[in-house]
Amino acid sequence: MADLKAPLVRPKRKKTWVDYFVKFRWIIVIFVVLPISATLYFLIYLGDMYSESKSYEQRRKEHDENVLKVIKRLKQRNAAKDGLVCTARKPWIAVGMRNVDYKRARHFEVDLGEFRNILEINKEKMIARVEPLVNMGQISRATVPMNLSLAVVAELDDLTVGGLINGYGIEGSSHLYGLFADTVEAYEIVLAGGELVRATRDNEYSDLFYAIPWSQGTLGLLVAAEIRLIPVKEYMRLTYIPVKGDLQALAQGYMDSFAPKDGDESKIPDFVEGMVYNPTEGVMMVGTYASKAEAKKKGNKINNVGWWFKPWFYQHAQTALKKGQFVEYIPTREYYHRHTRCLYWEGKLILPFGDQFWFRFLLGWLMPPKVSLLKATQGEAIRNYYHDMHVIQDMLVPLYKIYPEPGFEYEKRQGDTDDAQMYTDVGVYYAPGPVLRGEEFDGSEAVRKMEKWLIGNHGFQPQYAVSELDEKSFWRMFDGDLYEHCRKKYRAVGTFMSVYYKSKKGRKTEKEVREAEQAHLETAYAEAD
Repeated sequence: MADLKAPLVRPKRKKTWVDYFVKFRWIIVIFVVLPISATLYFLIYLGDMYSESKSYEQRRKEHDENVLKVIKRLKQRNAAKDGLVCTARKPWIAVGMRNVDYKRARHFEVDLGEFRNILEINKEKMIARVEPLVNMGQISRATVPMNLSLAVVAELDDLTVGGLINGYGIEGSSHLYGLFADTVEAYEIVLAGGELVRATRDNEYSDLFYAIPWSQGTLGLLVAAEIRLIPVKEYMRLTYIPVKGDLQALAQGYMDSFAPKDGDESKIPDFVEGMVYNPTEGVMMVGTYASKAEAKKKGNKINNVGWWFKPWFYQHAQTALKKGQFVEYIPTREYYHRHTRCLYWEGKLILPFGDQFWFRFLLGWLMPPKVSLLKATQGEAIRNYYHDMHVIQDMLVPLYKIYPEPGFEYEKRQGDTDDAQMYTDVGVYYAPGPVLRGEEFDGSEAVRKMEKWLIGNHGFQPQYAVSELDEKSFWRMFDGDLYEHCRKKYRAVGTFMSVYYKSKKGRKTEKEVREAEQAHLETAYAEAD
């Protein structure tokens, strides 16, 4: 904690052309990225509307035809001549900071670009069957008017079902429902040999069902998923709770907001989120679903946070630090996607004046810039700059570890249940203070220190972010037994790249990857303590 009280004094960093490009990148964003983004959003919307105009039966027929194309394509692969299998999706389209460097090695592409339809919404079984490229904006647009929703909805519109299953997927309702993958009832997977299987918790492919989450598409190709739905109401009653004090007080305020010490489940909210603005101030938000009738009662305030000219959500929440605790009602779908317009607080770095009223009123309807286009306008030097001088990291840690206490291993802690330990996500997004002050900063070393702490404290690092883990450390963080079992059983070895090499930072040569595949029987996790 001492380093928070007495920040390190670092020497000034010599600026390069990249620093100036990043500083004035807003020019390209306004005149190039935003107009193209708006056009793409409109075209995607039209595509979604066209899809919704088709019957479920027609969509499922097209889905079956596309699955047969994937199977045919896989069977065309010559294992002796062709590279390892990966999707044909362009590297810059993925939402995340990690460069998709594995696609720079020779590879065999399978096109999944047509898998972007909602195949069925079953109100009786409370299940949505969807294809992997269905995004959160698309599914919430279809379900919320029915007073239904996925149990876990990611805040950013562009995040896809496939990405959340194979990647991370923790959101404001995860204290009730777990990760996004925990709400999936079945996966439809095309295996390395071209077989289509349906994996559930209790069928013959149950091992594959539990191995798929976080596997980054290295066990097979996901072509559909059946996801649990829950009933919802038209509004979210959101309470903003300011918390001031040291880091321990902020952490305790966060825990108290959704994990009552007395264990009274009636006090557990539907949604929880905490934002820390500096080492002594934070705002905790707890939300419960509310009916339209309740929201419109006299004296209640309705806030349409999704309107283009509204203040960015994180700045709106920050006002609780001055005016104290308050309550308002937000339309449910607008609450789900409250961070989309400003990309959390990343929008402030991309467009320094983007939060000003004049910009929001005149051009706010163009927001947000598509992350894929922002990545597409980066050269390698700029990508490397963001790796070293920027932080977009999430950490999945035991709840008590946000302020560790001695003796935790001997008793159930706040938020834990009889059969599970409560984890929470700590997200850190922005440029580090030393970078903003023009000082030297070693981003790679900072990430290594974070990863070492996570391993020592039983935490996990999502692989969408930049990682510095070597292979042995990777398998100390993650338990590879089930994953490796499924890799061999379903013949993924030699067909799909292993999850470590797919997540590894930097370029991958085909020779490096194939040598690693040959040595899969002596994986690094087997050597870990």
